[in-house]
Amino acid sequence: MLILTEEGVYRADTPAPRPEPVRVHGGAVMVDAFTGGGVAAQADGGVAVFGLEGTDRVASGIGDEIHCIQVLRENPLALLIGTEPAHLYRLEDGQPAARVESFDRLEVRADWYTPWGGPPAVRSLARSGDDVYADIHVGSIVRSADAGQSWAPVNPGLHPDVHQVAVCPAAPERVYVNTADAVFVSEDRGESWRHRADGLPCRYGRAIAVHPEDPDCLLASVSRGPRAEGTGRLFRSSDAGRSWASPDAGFPETTLDNVDTFQVAFDAGGAAWASVGDRLYRSGDRGRSWAVEWKAPAPIVAISCPPGSP
Repeated sequence: MLILTEEGVYRADTPAPRPEPVRVHGGAVMVDAFTGGGVAAQADGGVAVFGLEGTDRVASGIGDEIHCIQVLRENPLALLIGTEPAHLYRLEDGQPAARVESFDRLEVRADWYTPWGGPPAVRSLARSGDDVYADIHVGSIVRSADAGQSWAPVNPGLHPDVHQVAVCPAAPERVYVNTADAVFVSEDRGESWRHRADGLPCRYGRAIAVHPEDPDCLLASVSRGPRAEGTGRLFRSSDAGRSWASPDAGFPETTLDNVDTFQVAFDAGGAAWASVGDRLYRSGDRGRSWAVEWKAPAPIVAISCPPGSP
């Protein structure tokens, strides 16, 4: 497991985390874990790759602001990196990152926007085999069926303001998103969508995570708006979002800020993780009950666990 805080990156074993700092020069902005190691995108556009034998730095050559990172292949390492403005870069074999031209040629780019007038961004990425999904903020999601080489939009029935996209190894055709109007689920790789908001008291969604072996087991965070103002909440579902319930014990009933994109995850063993401020919470019963596993030295920005096996 990788834990990104405002002061640096920590690595921990699960289920009982003993986080230790991973030295990343230049400031880390995003992390993604894989078996035996992980990667951290850096504030200066570089990438740190760390494993059992230490940390290496790769000069990516990316001048755009990095928002997300997805491991496509572990050995030799291949990464997909999403940025603001909304571009994708492929980084592999230690070579400088190359802009994904097919992504830049998407006609739907003309519809992407932000409410504040700034450039849209690739906010999150998710991979299921060769299928890769890129969440555009704001602009729905787009899909690649060939590990990021070519791209196409999904069905436009999805709410455009997506805050995180997720997949499940046990159900490769299914896609999950949390949006400014709660959760949507697709059973057919984005060709059609079902709105799964019933039972949620508020609908402004941020994070979403799926159990690696049970595609019906979800966690999602919602609030009343972008600034939350004490209305942030975490919900669980055991039926793919058809119904929702609050945690039974151990997790804050409400949070001052949103439980944000990348702050909820399942590990490969099925344990759930979530962060609130500097507290890292763990649930061993699919989000019903929680306990604080670690108090970080600074607020936690993101957590990442190695994916389960397909």
